[in-house]
Amino acid sequence: MTKAAFPAVQRLGQTSQLRLAIRNAGDRTVPGLTVSFTIKGQQGEDSALPFGVSDPGPEIAQPDRPVWVLAATYPHLNGSDEPGGTSTSSPKTFALGPLKPGKTATAIWKLSAVKQGKYTLLYDVGAGINGKAKAETDGGVSPGGSFSTEVTERLPETEVTDNGEIVEVKKGK
Repeated sequence: MTKAAFPAVQRLGQTSQLRLAIRNAGDRTVPGLTVSFTIKGQQGEDSALPFGVSDPGPEIAQPDRPVWVLAATYPHLNGSDEPGGTSTSSPKTFALGPLKPGKTATAIWKLSAVKQGKYTLLYDVGAGINGKAKAETDGGVSPGGSFSTEVTERLPETEVTDNGEIVEVKKGK
């Protein structure tokens, strides 16, 4: 992993980019780069959604609830408008294709926050969906990480500038 970014504070309805730059430091091509997501905790593990939680209420027909909604045609690979991740047998896993030695792939997920709360989004990077190829860091561990994010209900204070642009009011103004 060379770079990972996702805003730590988001607002309901806000759309943000989750970006992962993944470098193949090995001497062989990664046959099928994959990234899997889950929200930390039992509710996230029980959910079939990559960016959701399970809310198993007795009167709920479908217990999975999204925390973030993924925009259509995402993820993208940086520099491309084409979808960069295909579906796999696990809805939490995105297949990004092969990655040649020494190359870096930057994948971008466009996510809209739809559920208020504090969440830890976990991600794991894999080298293929068939289980034969393994992704490892220099220390021999599986690459991955997490983002701690709070989705708030609070909307930003905004104003209209002289040229008609809506901007967020900066604190201390």
